[in-house]
Amino acid sequence: MSLILLAQSLLNGLAAGWIYILVALGLTLVFGIMNIVQFAHGEIYMLGAYCSYFLIKLYGFSFWEALPLSALLVGLLGIVLERFFFRPFRGRFEPSIIVAVGLMLLLQTIAVVGFGTDTKSMGGIIPGVLKVSGVTLSWDRLLAILIGIILVAGLLFLIKKTKTGQAMVAISQDPYAASLQGIDVNRISAFAMVIGCALAAIAGSLMGSIFSTSPFMGTSAITKGIAVIILGGLGSVPGAVVGGFILGLVDGLVPPLLSSTMAGIVGFGVIILVLLLRPRGLFGHE
Repeated sequence: MSLILLAQSLLNGLAAGWIYILVALGLTLVFGIMNIVQFAHGEIYMLGAYCSYFLIKLYGFSFWEALPLSALLVGLLGIVLERFFFRPFRGRFEPSIIVAVGLMLLLQTIAVVGFGTDTKSMGGIIPGVLKVSGVTLSWDRLLAILIGIILVAGLLFLIKKTKTGQAMVAISQDPYAASLQGIDVNRISAFAMVIGCALAAIAGSLMGSIFSTSPFMGTSAITKGIAVIILGGLGSVPGAVVGGFILGLVDGLVPPLLSSTMAGIVGFGVIILVLLLRPRGLFGHE
């Protein structure tokens, strides 16, 4: 592999990695606070992409207008999901999985019936590519990296520097003790679901602008998201970031060296190796 192709693959992997990170962060927040593996998170990602698509194509919004609106609308959907689907099963692992899988199938079926099975393209964010020393990267991928960095930095600030963020940490460690300290567990859980859904919607919108949108795009997203949080450690925000980087780089570097199929095999091989050495993941804890 030439140095130019290596650099090109690294940049492509970084762009994919930041999208994986945004999906995984939503899963991490919901799992850490509600002890729920939100298997329908991929469909939330898919709805975010469709929301941006229709805002752009039917209502004439620019991508920069559609992106926050999509995050807001899908985030508000998170309130409904938390209140009526997941709150009754918070902390009950098996029933919550059944609800999440049922919700996944429901949302996917609604998308197929409502939007059709044909892929749809919302077009790029900014046309053209950036060329530096023979390395070419689309502006869409560069913006995905930049937006990912900004959102992760904002989330870390929220968690570490705000009372709401500290309440989220407290609930993730011991919900009962947090409630005894006057923390409204229901309100914080709903807030975490809103943030998780909004991040997934942004990730889906970014992926839809780079590639295309379809009712089945959530399957790949949830697979990658779960792989990232297993690799990084369940409930760990830094782990989700590092895990996303690792899988993004694998997906960027392995296909030109071997094949796309081998990228998946290598990625899961890395996860198995890490779990053999650290069963709770890179940043997992008791």
